[in-house]
Amino acid sequence: MSTEIVMGWETDAMRIGQETLALSVRDVVERHDGAFWFERERVRHASMFRWLLPLAASSEQLDAAQIVRSDSRPEVYDFDLFRASEPSRLLAERPLAELAYTVFDTETTGLNPGEGDEIIQIGATRIVAGKLRREDVFDQLVNPQRDIPEAGIPIHGITPDMVAGAPAIDAVLPAFHAFAQDTVLVAHNAAFDMRFLELKQQRTGLVFDQPVLDTLLLSAVVHPQQESHRLEAIAERLGVSVLGRHTAVGDAMVTAEIFLKLIPLLAERGIVTLAQAREAAQKTYYARVSY
Repeated sequence: MSTEIVMGWETDAMRIGQETLALSVRDVVERHDGAFWFERERVRHASMFRWLLPLAASSEQLDAAQIVRSDSRPEVYDFDLFRASEPSRLLAERPLAELAYTVFDTETTGLNPGEGDEIIQIGATRIVAGKLRREDVFDQLVNPQRDIPEAGIPIHGITPDMVAGAPAIDAVLPAFHAFAQDTVLVAHNAAFDMRFLELKQQRTGLVFDQPVLDTLLLSAVVHPQQESHRLEAIAERLGVSVLGRHTAVGDAMVTAEIFLKLIPLLAERGIVTLAQAREAAQKTYYARVSY
């Protein structure tokens, strides 16, 4: 093991196949509150890495079947992703690769925004000039001011104690609105998340009127014969690692990486502008289904 290899582990971004990640090995270890170092034992002519990692807290083994059943949100809500707005018209002919995006996700108390379910976490990141800005994130727990059903806690991991001291949606939405200003919104199954935001317009006076792109619909554009367009299925097809699933920021990061992979695949089909992407998405089967 040469010193150059050790230094590379310290500072260089990791590579998996042809993909270069944003983090070095040391970054990952330190984010887990760990440490590692390099040692040589001259007597045995041996070299090795020592790893120090904290033990995870013990927890009950989740039933896999339950996770699968609870994983999928309804794939359309009554929200028009394709409504015309002034920002949509202004950006319509801009190339997808040149736009700035806010990629976001929400965790919620349940799947029925029109029946009293509330947002309990908003997470987002930005894409600027075709680059994912991992350091530029919005991550906020929200006090739903109602009970969090126990059945959902093993999925999103958010307990009542965690949100007890968090701000209410009236305080969080203005901050997220400012974070997302002057960008195109991107989400997976975006109509679900947008419906929650829309229902707060009258209460907060905030309108998210920027154009919206949905990775579920764009996946259906580039892979129309695929049976599944769930986030995990798309990630597997496109070689995107799924980390932090079912946290708002974790899902936003995965969605952002998927979206960046979709842009060149859309270009291969002649879809290069925002208007072309929205038009193609609107023609997919999933955009026509309503619940």
